[in-house]
Amino acid sequence: MKTFTLDEAQSLLPVLEALLKRAMEGRRSAQTVESGLNGLAQKIYFSGGMRVNASTVAKQRAEMEVHLKRVRETVAEIDAIGVQVKDLDSGQLDFPCRLDDQIVLLCWRVGELAIGHWHTMEAGFKGRQPVDERFRKHSSPGSRPN
Repeated sequence: MKTFTLDEAQSLLPVLEALLKRAMEGRRSAQTVESGLNGLAQKIYFSGGMRVNASTVAKQRAEMEVHLKRVRETVAEIDAIGVQVKDLDSGQLDFPCRLDDQIVLLCWRVGELAIGHWHTMEAGFKGRQPVDERFRKHSSPGSRPN
């Protein structure tokens, strides 16, 4: 598992934020198309059947798949960097970080200006704690990525 110093993680935020926003938008777009298809299915069910333009429905399904593919590819790109997407709805990312002899997760989500929190692997987001001096000393110039 790749680990990051606080400085390394912080320096990746502009790129990761752009990727994350792309994935979030793709998911919203897919959900919008899916909602329309579900509404059509309900309308058909409650009316006992109706004529449907199969070509239009097929195009909508294909559009939804394009959005979902973009989401999967973008999340895979973030994962390949070594960063974990924890919650696509809120835009939450975790960066594995070595703190003393333990791997913890630096925690950030869209809208935050900087990485200001961390949590243990077990505690999760609800166990977030403020970043303290222990992380800054590991981010000093000349430190090596793990």
